[in-house]
Order: sequence, then C-alpha cells, then structure tokens
Amino acid sequence: MKKYIVIALVSVFMISCKSKAVAVQNASKEEVTKTDNKVIEKHYNNKLDFSTLYIKASAKYEDEKQSQNVSAEIKIEKDKQILVSVRFLGITMAKALITPTTVSYYEKIKGTYYEGDFTSLSKWLGTDLDYGKVQNLLVGEALDDLKKGKYTQTIVDNLFRLDDEKNGDLKKSFFIDADKYLLQKEQISKPSENMMLQIAYADSKVFDQGTLPTSIEINAIQPKGKTDISLNYNTISFNEELSFPYSIPSGYKQVIIK
Repeated sequence: MKKYIVIALVSVFMISCKSKAVAVQNASKEEVTKTDNKVIEKHYNNKLDFSTLYIKASAKYEDEKQSQNVSAEIKIEKDKQILVSVRFLGITMAKALITPTTVSYYEKIKGTYYEGDFTSLSKWLGTDLDYGKVQNLLVGEALDDLKKGKYTQTIVDNLFRLDDEKNGDLKKSFFIDADKYLLQKEQISKPSENMMLQIAYADSKVFDQGTLPTSIEINAIQPKGKTDISLNYNTISFNEELSFPYSIPSGYKQVIIK
C-alpha cells in the first residue's frame, strides 16, 4: 500500500506523490540583511557527531481519502546505510534499505518490492534525490548543502530566511532560528506546476552528540490534493552496535520504474 512505502522511504519520497503545491503564504519580511555566511556557518556548528543512530517513532500518514497511524523503527549508520521498518499493530508492513548507491523496499499488502539506484528513482519522483538528503531530513539538516549555494537573506518572524538565488522555476527557502541556528523549516515549490513541499521541525533535544529535532511535520500539496506525514521520535540512542537485517520475501513482485 502506497502510504506504507511513503513512510518507509522517509517522507522525502512524498515528492513521489507529486505532492508539492500552491506556494505557501508569504510571511511579512521584517528586515532585509546583507548576504553572508555567518548564519550558515553557525547552523553547521550544530552538525550531529555520531556513528550510529537508533530511533523509534510514531508516524501518521494522512491524505484526503485516508488516515493511518503506524510506528516506525529507523536505524542509521552515518553516511553508509539507513534501514526503516514500518509497523501496524506490531506487524511489519514495509521495509526500506537506503545506501549511497542503492534503494530497496518492499511492502506486504500487495507483495511488491523495488530495487534500484537514485538515478531511476529520482526520475520517477520528479526531483533529485540522494542518500544525503534522506539522512539530512531525519536529523534536522537542510536537504541541500547550504555551504555550496548562494542565498538572499531576510528576517521573517524572528527567523533567518535563506532564499536560493538560482533563477528557475524551482524555488527553495530555508528558515533558521536566530538563537541556536537550528533549521526550523524548509520549503520547496514549483509555481508553474502548482506544487509545494514543506518540512518543519520542532521539540529539539540536546544530546552529547548534538541537537536533534524530535518532531517532523511534512506537508505537501498538489492539484490533486494534500498529503501530510508527521514523525515523532519517542526513543533515541546514539553509537550503539546496530544490525541492519533486510531481505525481500520470496514470491514478491518486482516494481519496475521506467
């Protein structure tokens, strides 16, 4: 079932639903500041220092036709692999294994699975996707590497707003708080196709390894409707020895992405 796959692929894959939408309402701009790198540098001073990360989360998927509450187990070996297991009433409904070169998932309802790389998957989803973006989303870092871009910097509702200066139909904005320089939200929109995706973070918790948000809200709108996913981290542990068991059950039908 699609909602399980979406959650298992950790919400970045919500773009696969073409769920990005009407440009969000513009907040009032209080002050325009000169573009500099201090905000970006301070943001990356918060970068988590860990080898492994284990998360148990409650997740909710909702669109205009259905709503589903599930639990998710997320295991990350930094920069190497991510394993996501989605369960409903204690039963594993979907699993996804993501590495820097491959993406694989299976879901139980229809007995289907996918194995491939980010090239074909990005083409199918309609957006550039890679391992780093998935990992960044889960730990509260900007999807893009802000150090490599150029941005117009403004202050909106006591947040630093960084707007990508690249000319084009794809618009990107990143909102960073002025106190701890943590990412509060990011927005990606494509006005010509009436699409927008917003990812918002809240309830950050401080650990020895750094600061991690414990609540992620993902809102996506498209002409066909709206999709929302929320993730709330209930259990978090760092640097434990983790196993990443993953195998596609026999008899499942492969999904081919053209």
